[in-house]
Amino acid sequence: MGGAVSAGEDNDELIDNLKEAQYIRTELVEQAFRAIDRADYYLEEFKENAYKDLAWKHGNIHLSAPCIYSEVMEALDLQPGLSFLNLGSGTGYLSSMVGLILGPFGVNHGVELHSDVIEYAKQKLDFFIRTSDSFDKFDFCEPSFVTGNCLEISPDCSQYDRVYCGAGVQKEHEEYMKSLLKVGGILVMPLEEKLTKITRTGPSAWETKKILAVSFAPLVQPCHSESGKSRLVQLPPLAVRSLQDLARIAIRGTIKKVIRQETVSSGGNGLKNTPRAKRRRVRRRRMETIVFLDKEVFASRISSPSDDNSCEDLEEEQREEDRAPPPDAKPARPVNFLREKVLSLPLPDPLKYYLLYYREKILCACIPGKTCLLP
Repeated sequence: MGGAVSAGEDNDELIDNLKEAQYIRTELVEQAFRAIDRADYYLEEFKENAYKDLAWKHGNIHLSAPCIYSEVMEALDLQPGLSFLNLGSGTGYLSSMVGLILGPFGVNHGVELHSDVIEYAKQKLDFFIRTSDSFDKFDFCEPSFVTGNCLEISPDCSQYDRVYCGAGVQKEHEEYMKSLLKVGGILVMPLEEKLTKITRTGPSAWETKKILAVSFAPLVQPCHSESGKSRLVQLPPLAVRSLQDLARIAIRGTIKKVIRQETVSSGGNGLKNTPRAKRRRVRRRRMETIVFLDKEVFASRISSPSDDNSCEDLEEEQREEDRAPPPDAKPARPVNFLREKVLSLPLPDPLKYYLLYYREKILCACIPGKTCLLP
């Protein structure tokens, strides 16, 4: 599924292309996509394809195309503090991006059929929390994953503000999917070969919008036990944060405000992303694309209407090449201002590490004798 935008050389260039083609349209969604490198969710031997606008599948592991995830994130209209349920949560890539927007007081649950994929998702989530500087730039709602068939969710489970299903839904399951949604909530799912947005406007009132023609592998039907009964999926309980955890969130938030105030007065960019080096512009041609992958999925979309023969593009490309740094120049590692501020506080080291979530980069940099894992 995908092929609607040009491939990028890295994650940022892929996002640039998605913005140019109007798949990413809001700042919140853009920030979430830039904060999590898509390649981190690929197996090492397949990472060369991470920045192409294509779906990827290996065994039970699957990632949708970037253009599809972009449309889903935009359609969900995410806001801090909402509850989110991801049906067919897979690698956890989408759930982690959603968690960056929901913030520490949201709810972020996922249901995945395959236990090996759940383990893969937990490894990727752990890697992001321990090693990514983006973790300190956002207030993160950590996803919780459970194994099971999403068509067997216990009927006494809570309803959610936002629900996404990552497998093809047939008409017979539409009402079941709607039952998972709160009034005022949004459900996004592939329904009868169309990516569809359904908003619950009242107890029995709905608004439906077709977004994009797609084809997903269908939902796997439940396998009943020998007794003929379904194996009901129990979703994670709604966790109540401890006073200690609430204090950590409040302290980190206060420190971030101080950093923003200091950087505004000094003209810096603080917790914002470090400006990226200019890249050579890739001239794109007008595309009407239908791409098939493993006979399972396709997407049809018109991408950016760039003009191959534009003289202005050629002149701009030449100017960017003239301004470009030498090819062997390495960009400076971005500064994690929150980490530096916490480490400078007159606090006991164990408290500093707690405020920093005991993250790998912190420990290797601050504990004497610890092997540094930074490249």
